[in-house]
Amino acid sequence: MRPVESAPVLTPEALTATATAIAVVQEPDGAIPWYPGGHTDPWDHLECAMALDLGGLVDAADAAWAWLCRNQRPDGSWATSYVGGAVKEDFADSNQCAYVATAAWHRWLATGDRAFLTRIWPVVEAALGFVVDMQSPTGQIWWARSSDGVDYPEALLTGCSSTLHSLRCGMALAALVGEVPPAWERATGALRHTLVAHPEYFAPRDRWSMDWYYPVIGGALRRSAGRSRLTSRWNDFVVDGLGIRCVADEPWVTGAETCELAIALHLVGETAAATKLVTDMQHLRHADGSYWTGWQFETATFWPAEQSTWTAAAVILAVDTLAGGVTETLFRGDGLPEGICVLDKESDEPRQGGRRLPESRTEPRTGTEVVTPAERRLPRQRPACGCRSVDAA
Repeated sequence: MRPVESAPVLTPEALTATATAIAVVQEPDGAIPWYPGGHTDPWDHLECAMALDLGGLVDAADAAWAWLCRNQRPDGSWATSYVGGAVKEDFADSNQCAYVATAAWHRWLATGDRAFLTRIWPVVEAALGFVVDMQSPTGQIWWARSSDGVDYPEALLTGCSSTLHSLRCGMALAALVGEVPPAWERATGALRHTLVAHPEYFAPRDRWSMDWYYPVIGGALRRSAGRSRLTSRWNDFVVDGLGIRCVADEPWVTGAETCELAIALHLVGETAAATKLVTDMQHLRHADGSYWTGWQFETATFWPAEQSTWTAAAVILAVDTLAGGVTETLFRGDGLPEGICVLDKESDEPRQGGRRLPESRTEPRTGTEVVTPAERRLPRQRPACGCRSVDAA
């Protein structure tokens, strides 16, 4: 495993200290909670595993992956949070479940470890099958499913943006082991279309900075569209010299959001601004290499009173991105499958980059037919939004 080298902002020694600060919090079973005694969620756990790999702490990263595999449920999901080895919240978050594909692709890029790929593929396949099954007719993916299988009919822009990237990483992994599931291709194309063309399909969370920049990190918006997105609300969130606000209406900057915005900026060519942001948030660094979650700048206090593992992980991933490491490759997404599009209504030809879809099913089900899991995941009609194709914005 190649640790981060020639990194801007922080020295390799400083980054090693930050990775070690994450490992210190890891529990004996491999779980990485937010802070000592706190809860573990699959998404932040995986973010920390990625950072441990970059910090050269491979044994700790291996333990984190082993924990994840042991705790996957038969339907491919994970509970939303765990404390002390027990489930705390048993519903499943679609974005948290999908993120295993992003983390697995990151490790593959870093190691080329075929044995790891063989072990993790069934986990990724089951997880993304679960997530794709939560897609709405209009393309967005519902954010959560209860333990008794009921979807919460609300979609989150941040979560769906991250899930878009996870689906693309999952398809890349699938191509390495065999064939890309057509259901994933369709789901990815429909989700991207919804993210680009239908912001009204997502819960209104404009005050949150993550909804501002995550469509760029997730790959729905890049190049000029991505730059325009980041420019549009710069003054709402960026606090010069400190980082960015977590929410627009609170005097509170947070380290992880600042580092994620830095990644987004780098992806659209604004590397100088990205480097400045990671430099600005170093006031959150603790002497042991860990990071306070945030800073309330009106009261001049660290808040909450915790040094979160996922903030430390975000720093490592941002610095590796700026250094041109595997994390940059991961989030740039060059060469990742794009998904497929829906046929134009007036044309017999698929749009560029896509493939024809089967005709919509018109006959009602009798109630006695067996519906396979794969069939459940396939959209049986063109997008309910009424657009002529998934690529139409």
